[in-house]
Amino acid sequence: MTFRVDTPVLPSTVVAAEGWSPSSWTSKPVLQDVDYPDQAHLNRVLEKIGRLPPMVAPGEIHRLRQQLADVAQGKAFLLQGGDCAELFDYCSQSPIEAKLKVLLQMSLVLVWGARMPVVRIARMAGQYAKPRSKPTEMHEGQEILSYRGDNVNGYDPSDRSPDPERLLGAYFHSAATMNYVRSILAEGFADLHHPSNWNLHHVKSSTLRQEYQTIVDRLTDALDFMKTIGADPNAGGAKSASPVSSLSTVDIFTSHEGLLLEYEQALTRKMVDPSNSSQQKYYNVGTHFLWIGDRTRQLNGAHVEYFRGIENPIGVKCGPSMKPDELVALLDILNADKQIGKVTLITRYGADQVDKYLPGHIKAVQESGHIVVWACDPMHGNTQQSVSGVKTRHLIDITRELSQAIRIHKQYNSHLGGVHFELTGDRVTECVGGSMELLDAELLDRYETHCDPRLNYEQALDMAFLIAKYQEKQRGFSGVMSL
Repeated sequence: MTFRVDTPVLPSTVVAAEGWSPSSWTSKPVLQDVDYPDQAHLNRVLEKIGRLPPMVAPGEIHRLRQQLADVAQGKAFLLQGGDCAELFDYCSQSPIEAKLKVLLQMSLVLVWGARMPVVRIARMAGQYAKPRSKPTEMHEGQEILSYRGDNVNGYDPSDRSPDPERLLGAYFHSAATMNYVRSILAEGFADLHHPSNWNLHHVKSSTLRQEYQTIVDRLTDALDFMKTIGADPNAGGAKSASPVSSLSTVDIFTSHEGLLLEYEQALTRKMVDPSNSSQQKYYNVGTHFLWIGDRTRQLNGAHVEYFRGIENPIGVKCGPSMKPDELVALLDILNADKQIGKVTLITRYGADQVDKYLPGHIKAVQESGHIVVWACDPMHGNTQQSVSGVKTRHLIDITRELSQAIRIHKQYNSHLGGVHFELTGDRVTECVGGSMELLDAELLDRYETHCDPRLNYEQALDMAFLIAKYQEKQRGFSGVMSL
């Protein structure tokens, strides 16, 4: 049986940044590029990816842009988190559910503390590539290519030659992850109405455990009250149109670093603008949100050129090497129309350098007229070598950078709109400290990361509880966070 549908063809105008095309980045210097030994093989793979279906829709991207505009104006809070470097093996039921669970529980705590919506962006379904400070490394006396992430080469030292087929693997693992996330959210996975079931036994300090339990108890009371008055759509009876229905179904957006530009170009498509059907714009349909790393944000670089033309909301990592005037010039390129919330500035200085760099960045952005989302990444600037010989991060440094960022934003009449954590829903042992008082000597018990150390489930909840406590205090900040 054959079905025929006559669809009217409407005239549309393609809207793009001046002089930009999905391939215009190729005329610029490319850092962190991958040298594939078989260019013809790479071209065949990219051509196939270019024919594969979009993973996200323009309407979803626009919805995230609207929510980030609220964050930029202090009407919502951003929670972004996930693995440093995803593995293809993480595309499995248990790891996906564990990651979603911790993000949803963290966001519920943050909603309670801030009394405002939380925008949830997962570092997942595409965070497979990682930049490297050097293209090679030494292994057993031999110089070999560095591991660049599962979409480039293998972690095993014998599998370091870049393989274009891994880009196809990245697409299909990303698509499978998104498909499962959508399916379980539709089935009520986000219906976290029972925070009393959360396990707080890992909190070794009885005083701190009681503080956390107080938050959980108050959350439980609030949710029970909503059920009593019929505001909870899952409590029976007619469904409510109230915003509290987000307790049972929420938006989870995906993100990754836009590092491999050939792959990103293959997923860049002309699509109808959901807000204006007479226009077509360019969307990266491989994810909702992309960011530029601290190593690839050169004003005349290929990554900035690519990012300036896509409609997706974008992030920029800002570290100590970012000069204030360079930051303003970068914003002018990436967001020439000064659209509110289009750009998220993800600051990552290190606990000892926040006071030195953040004030200048805030003042420069304020004077420029750009209204951005300010998010704090307290992870990347606080990596150090442990006594046991592996990379780690100390919760006290993470907390210190975050608390200083909140204080400085308030001091300069700005506001910290969100946080960006490398975390996992699993009970790994990669970061020192927290309420579970993880010791350096315990790091090797379950040290599983193939790149940078992540907060485990308990430590991630620690951060949410701490932020919520200080959000509750006059909805501002006074004092220093501590664990």
